[in-house]
This record gives sequence, C-alpha cells and structure tokens, in this order.
Amino acid sequence: MAQKKQTYRESITEIEEILASIENDELDVDELAQRVKKVTQLLNYCKDKLYKTQSEVEKVLKEMENEQ
Repeated sequence: MAQKKQTYRESITEIEEILASIENDELDVDELAQRVKKVTQLLNYCKDKLYKTQSEVEKVLKEMENEQ
C-alpha cells in the first residue's frame, strides 16, 4: 500500500513537534540524532516546496502580464 505524501503543513507541524521535544529534553541521545536527521529532511522538503511554489506563481504572473 502506498504511503500518502506528507504535505507542507504536516511537515512544518512535525518539525515543530520534534523541536519541542528537543527543547523539553524529552529525547535521549540515541533518539536525538535520528530526530535531527528527520528535521533536516523535512526542512529540505519544505524549502524545495517553497521554491517550486514560487516558480509556479511567477510563471502564472508572467502569463497574466503577457495576456494584457
């Protein structure tokens, strides 16, 4: 069964939850490294998503300018 792709908002929420658990000292050292790696992956996903969205918006705006 295919896993549903995580949305931008879900990724941000997960980042916030992980950071809160780190700030509250809820993680042991072994788990900390895994969580930091996960946050890095989520941040890269969010950065990529924002870049793609920006490119799409700029493309639409340019098309609108050309129609006028």
